[in-house]
Amino acid sequence: MGLEIRPLTKHIGAELRGIDLRQPLDEASQKAIYKAWLDHLVIVFPDQKLEQEDLLRVSSYFGEIGALRRPPKFFPPGFNRLLPNIMLISNIRENGEPIGALPDGEMMFHHDMIHAPIPHNGTFLYSVEIPTHGGNTLFASGYAAYDTLDPALRAKLEGKTALHLYNYGSTKKGDGHGTEAFGEAKHPLFRTHEETNRKAIYVNRLMTTGIEGMSEEESQPLLDAVFDHAEKSEFVYEHVWSVGDLLLWDNRCSSHARTDFPADQRRLMLRTTIEGTVKPY
Repeated sequence: MGLEIRPLTKHIGAELRGIDLRQPLDEASQKAIYKAWLDHLVIVFPDQKLEQEDLLRVSSYFGEIGALRRPPKFFPPGFNRLLPNIMLISNIRENGEPIGALPDGEMMFHHDMIHAPIPHNGTFLYSVEIPTHGGNTLFASGYAAYDTLDPALRAKLEGKTALHLYNYGSTKKGDGHGTEAFGEAKHPLFRTHEETNRKAIYVNRLMTTGIEGMSEEESQPLLDAVFDHAEKSEFVYEHVWSVGDLLLWDNRCSSHARTDFPADQRRLMLRTTIEGTVKPY
């Protein structure tokens, strides 16, 4: 296979070269790539030229593909159909409506599907069209953040359960700017990864709303301290997209965010997810 694995930062991210994902992978190659994912949390396959079928096949190497919850209403040129379980992430508009989900602007750090009883293990994102600048994705290592968290704060929060709400676009304080929430769940504030047995911070600024058994006045300063620590630049890899990049990240031990980008420039990504296998709580 000639696989080359190049770490991108001390704590998170690796670029995988010497592989053409249009070709089916043998079992040894699949295992090597899976191990790289567990070791590095985020893996980058640059310069791929994938069809939808290729994306689904590669996704299947990592587990059961997550069900699509929001089918697109419109399709851009060249996409008169989407195969099942592929989501469009796009700001392209047809008849004044976005063709895909999560169309515009920046997003705070979050874990995909943390608002579900069994969150998804991983997310794939493949770039088809990108703006000239912006729209970068930042990934933060929950492992590194947990390992270096202030011991007194960690001891205070160990064993606690956090509450998570899906309300994209809102500050979670009832400001009226978000869409109606469709999911909420409770999970450990520190999650133990079922495959690596390492602990990671498992709360985020976008979706975590409180700590079970605590008032907002008590819990919010504690959560803010954890958020600020978990988002430190030393734990973060920032990916600047190129067309043909395929990324896979582990939602169990990393969070991610998006930078702003020009609203008048097209951005089109194809997304799949990997179903979770255990309840964290």
